[in-house]
Amino acid sequence: MQLNSDFSQRALILPAAYTFIDSPLAGVSRMMLDRAGGEVARATSIVRYAAGSGYSGHTHDGGEEILVLEGIFSDEHGDYPAGTYLRNPPGTSHQPFSANGCTLLVKLWQFAATDQQQLVLNTRQQQWRPGLVPGLSVLPLHEHDGVSTALVRWAPHTQFNRHTHVGGEEILVLEGLFCDEQGQYPAGSWLRSPRYSQHAPFTGAEGALIYVKVGHLGAGLLGDKFITSEQANSI
Repeated sequence: MQLNSDFSQRALILPAAYTFIDSPLAGVSRMMLDRAGGEVARATSIVRYAAGSGYSGHTHDGGEEILVLEGIFSDEHGDYPAGTYLRNPPGTSHQPFSANGCTLLVKLWQFAATDQQQLVLNTRQQQWRPGLVPGLSVLPLHEHDGVSTALVRWAPHTQFNRHTHVGGEEILVLEGLFCDEQGQYPAGSWLRSPRYSQHAPFTGAEGALIYVKVGHLGAGLLGDKFITSEQANSI
């Protein structure tokens, strides 16, 4: 399957377009955002677990990144309430389930081979930092080899400077209404902008909270070897 797999193109999915597809496991369904491959794939998805559902134990050969959006996600290592950010690097194993149901952002096969940090971070218990302009606050989640992931809170009527994302940018709007000169993106919107894209984002009266990843769209898989943004530039 190839879905939004041309990373040189802008991709946008609004929540009104969500269509959840059943996974091979009963009670688990997925809204696919981007995907390159079959059941084992480089993929970004919104995943829903019905109450009492789960996966059999498995190993993530390509790594797994999770942000718990709603409910409580669990595995044999613990329970992870909404707002928890998890990273399970290549080679880690678990048996995930949800007793009462949950919704997740899940990214698979998007780890550098050198990124071996396993991480569980309850974002609702962390200290936020001031952003680059008044009205912005930032909670860094993870950084490795030029790829950065964070939550960014936008106060109402905040304007950011026009800027360029050399390594691309990916956003999931978690709360409020995020805007730029190309449109308005309510909660649930997923937006991926290619390398060297530019915009001047802002918020109106609602403000916004977004998950944002930058620097990763100039990186990818070359054969079975992960290459960085800088290496990709030289190919």
